[in-house]
Amino acid sequence: MSEMDEKVLDEAMESSTEENVSETKEDENVTSTEETAETAENADAEASEADSEDPDKKKSFFKKKKDKKDEQIEELTDKVKRQMAEFDNFRKRTEKEKSQMYDMGAKTIVEKILPVIDNFERGLAAVPEDNKEDAFVVGMDKIYRQMLTVLEEAGVKPIEAVGAEFDPNFHNAVMHVEDETLGENVVAEELQKGYMYRDTVVRHSMVKVAN
Repeated sequence: MSEMDEKVLDEAMESSTEENVSETKEDENVTSTEETAETAENADAEASEADSEDPDKKKSFFKKKKDKKDEQIEELTDKVKRQMAEFDNFRKRTEKEKSQMYDMGAKTIVEKILPVIDNFERGLAAVPEDNKEDAFVVGMDKIYRQMLTVLEEAGVKPIEAVGAEFDPNFHNAVMHVEDETLGENVVAEELQKGYMYRDTVVRHSMVKVAN
């Protein structure tokens, strides 16, 4: 074989080899392109499927979150209501105790003043008729009446006794007499005046009961 023939043969073999390599690369490129396209299609399908499921999942997620938030709000609301109720009960109890303490204090003061009133009444009753116009007696009578006015404005008032039916809630019977002019179980005489402070008896009337 001549050198020229060998050269032609070598060129033919090289050309064939290059064509095979080119075809192989083209096949690989095609395969790669097909795989990429298939992967993209699968990804799109999965994304589409995920998108179709997302609304329900999102709704479920937000519903759970909302339910939990509503539950927390209800708990806080109940807590606030309980605290407000407790505070209201405390306020009412405090006002009641304060009122009771005030009434007890006022009642104690009234009890201490009543003997002074009794002494005024005894002293004025002992004044002879001829001396009742004396300046001293008139002044004492004015002070006595002023004290009665102050007590009345404070809620203190005398208990009705003479001529009223005996009532153990207001009267303290220390004597019993027979009197045809009076009805049965009627107060004939008041020995010591009784008083009330508002709706509470400060001192019972000391009385004499008829029949």
